[in-house]
Amino acid sequence: MHVGSEQTDRGVAALVGRMADGFSRLVTQHLQLARLEIAEDAKAVGLDVASIAVFVPFLLVGYAFVCGALSAFLATWLGWAGALALVGGVNLVGGCFGIFRAVNRMKSRQMMDDSASELSRSMAALTTARPRDAATPGVNTLKDTTDKVFKESRDGR
Repeated sequence: MHVGSEQTDRGVAALVGRMADGFSRLVTQHLQLARLEIAEDAKAVGLDVASIAVFVPFLLVGYAFVCGALSAFLATWLGWAGALALVGGVNLVGGCFGIFRAVNRMKSRQMMDDSASELSRSMAALTTARPRDAATPGVNTLKDTTDKVFKESRDGR
């Protein structure tokens, strides 16, 4: 069957149009996913910060009283200066350890990890060429029982 050049051109134009639409839809979906992930991450971080802010005053007041009581208890053996220095040093080491741990945890958190993986998958799918299967003949080719390939000429004759 002979396919006219006008029909072929419309077919190619339609394929290019569908490919452009598909690519546009892919980009739009990636942007929507990124927007949703940013909103979700911001909400989670906001709730964590708010809960910390609510309980910090209680923690500070209670901690100050416990440190005072511990210093008064240790003052009988170390004197006031020694007791305050020991309690202050332990607090300083504990605070540095806690901050170091929190910073490392923040560094290891993957923000927008779903978007990044989906974008990587899309880029891999777009940039890798699919290997042609040797058993499948190309466009406009026929094989007979001897595996000889017959190709259709460009003018269809």
